[in-house]
Amino acid sequence: MKNGQLITIQNLVKDYPVGRGYFRALDDINLTIGEGEFAGLVGPSGSGKTTLLNIVGSLDVPTQGEAHVLGLSIGSLNARQSAQLRNHHLGFIFQTYNLLPVYNVFENIELPLLLLKMEKDERRELVDQALEWVGIQDKRKSRPAQLSGGECQRVSIARAMVKSPKIVLADEPTANLDAENSHNILQTMEKLNRDLKTTFIFATHDDKVIQYLHRKITLLDGKVANDEQIVKQ
Repeated sequence: MKNGQLITIQNLVKDYPVGRGYFRALDDINLTIGEGEFAGLVGPSGSGKTTLLNIVGSLDVPTQGEAHVLGLSIGSLNARQSAQLRNHHLGFIFQTYNLLPVYNVFENIELPLLLLKMEKDERRELVDQALEWVGIQDKRKSRPAQLSGGECQRVSIARAMVKSPKIVLADEPTANLDAENSHNILQTMEKLNRDLKTTFIFATHDDKVIQYLHRKITLLDGKVANDEQIVKQ
């Protein structure tokens, strides 16, 4: 990594086979994203934003070009190395929350720490801290079915943040939330970005998310159409 750059993408191409040909989802992408950014991949459905987010998250690999995350070449990692990168350094927030219904809030947040083989007391301390970050300490014993949509998304944020990752990837995190809950969730993530210096990268076409971004990277037809820093008043 150079000069605080967590992500470096060079001449990245992603093709998917379609019949006897292929569909080009990403076409010659060049980007760098640094420590502490609050950035969004913005564009209509089919623009390539989720594909790019998945490559950064080592859930997919480039067809051509390079994607380096925390100094690691995504296309060169084996399955075990990709899992280690995700388990130790990346957090994920999904529009569908992906909470396990048979586990309570505490247990859902604790799951990433079990993969790191931490001692029970350390896990408890970190989960309590994450619950405090997102303001749902009183819901620790509730199951997902007993929570509102906004509360479920707070649990998913806490789960993403509990191991203090370098990077959090959020794919349409407000898609299932009303306006009030969306703003509450975005304010929570903005505060975590500010206080913990965690880099947040969104894939979104939601105007409510876009107004919170500090950097807006617009994708159209798999290409970067615009990349602008947004100065907050």
